[in-house]
Amino acid sequence: MDLTGRIIAVLPAQSGVSARTGNSWMSQDYVIEVPGQYPKRCVFRIFGEDRIKQHNVQLNEDVTVQFDIDAHEYQGRWFNDIRAFNIIRGQAAPAAADPSAAAPFPPAQPAAAAPTAAPFPPAQESSADGSTDDLPF
Repeated sequence: MDLTGRIIAVLPAQSGVSARTGNSWMSQDYVIEVPGQYPKRCVFRIFGEDRIKQHNVQLNEDVTVQFDIDAHEYQGRWFNDIRAFNIIRGQAAPAAADPSAAAPFPPAQPAAAAPTAAPFPPAQESSADGSTDDLPF
């Protein structure tokens, strides 16, 4: 999955040592805001010190984040985990280039601007035997 937007928060890195393997680990969370009429925000994580340094995500940067979503259970509750596997820099958000691209529905038109085509539902026509049928087939 992909999200294109602007990084609005870079959260502190977290690190520790795995109880199972004894290896050290590091992860860092970021918040991306996807523009539009109603902007959406998403927290994603980069796991691994080498990947954090490789991607070097900065505040207010326009990026496209490619990520995977997985869920895990902890003490009877379920949590989503959104892990980025690639960051593409300098991509303008689709809403910035074309405002209608981010909107899931076309903007409403005023009643006066609406086309005056055939009325809906279409007028009923009589069949050859004189009966009217409201089914379209």
